[in-house]
Amino acid sequence: MKHRIVVLGAGYAGATTAGRLAKRLHRDDVQITLVNADPDFVERVRLHQLAAGQDLPVRPLRKMFAGTGVEVRIAWVDSLDVDRKTVALIGDQGAETLAYDTLVYALGSTVADYGVPGVVEHAHHVASKQAALRLRERLSQLRTGETVLVVGGGLTSIEAATEIAEARPDLKVAMAARGGVGDWLDEKAQSHLRGAFERLGITVHEHTDVVRVTEDGVTTRSGAEIPAQLTVWTAGFAVHPIAAASTLTVSEAGRIVVDATQRSVSHPDVYAVGDAAHAAGVGGKTLRMGCATASPMAWLGADAIAARLTGRAVPDAPIGYNSQCISLGRRDAIVQKVTKEDQPTSKVDVGRKAARIKELICSGAAWSVRHPTLLVPSRRRRVVATGAEAPVATA
Repeated sequence: MKHRIVVLGAGYAGATTAGRLAKRLHRDDVQITLVNADPDFVERVRLHQLAAGQDLPVRPLRKMFAGTGVEVRIAWVDSLDVDRKTVALIGDQGAETLAYDTLVYALGSTVADYGVPGVVEHAHHVASKQAALRLRERLSQLRTGETVLVVGGGLTSIEAATEIAEARPDLKVAMAARGGVGDWLDEKAQSHLRGAFERLGITVHEHTDVVRVTEDGVTTRSGAEIPAQLTVWTAGFAVHPIAAASTLTVSEAGRIVVDATQRSVSHPDVYAVGDAAHAAGVGGKTLRMGCATASPMAWLGADAIAARLTGRAVPDAPIGYNSQCISLGRRDAIVQKVTKEDQPTSKVDVGRKAARIKELICSGAAWSVRHPTLLVPSRRRRVVATGAEAPVATA
């Protein structure tokens, strides 16, 4: 009987994991199923572009994985029973149950509202393709001189605000952040960011805690009102509650706690990659959500699964960082070099050069997912024993 591997989620982490496993394991020994709600691969790092009115390429998952040995199943994940090793799905044909021997949980994240009243009812976001399309439609309805307020001060907030401001120079764009905007960057990068905001006419409200969202804007903790015809909520991300509802060990934020090989600390037949995984990187600091860690987690998790199934040494080198890339519209960007522990250095690229680097990175990430078996040498090995343990490789 074939070893059944089920991968939940086909974002950067899930799709990469499935493709890499297909190159690592012999097809006669494994059955790899990739489950995703959307029939197409979604470039999440470009959703602010989609919201601003740009069209993104359509990449059907079934076409991407044709001939790889990976079966694509289009369905929603309804629940997870890790003790019985089953996943409840809801697809076009109704409800069904999928059994597994090894599970890879890569359902990613969604927008976090932190319980702030009015976010769900009145704010838009860019955490999913559907949400980005709704924001796109709402933006198209705004008239010249009306205000878009982006709540948040992180990477997503900066990219959304600058993209919208560049695409719609007739609108007033503002940001409201609880702390500083981009204050973690090197001094050169911060200076360039302030210049970009000035060039695009973006008003920045720093150290402004939004406590309520209304149809006409937001209310801050100080009681001040910031009027806006459209509010975009980009204050953070949260994982889906499916893992926390199971018996898996999860963090306070609901992310699956994994060891140095991306394997669940409570259920050895479950792996987690991407935003849904609570993993320690170089220096022991928890890896942040984002594309910068999604792919390395996928590589590590897939290789660890393949190694254990084939009786080879299991890799467990900690994941480190290299840079933070921030687009500031289509012709400007910041590429902040960081240490492996994610601390900024004095090495910074800005302007058009940085925009080209950022585009190359985003295009490369999408290309590697679209061609899941081209970049990995074909070393399909035979499964020696279901659930067999292998020695962990030493760094």
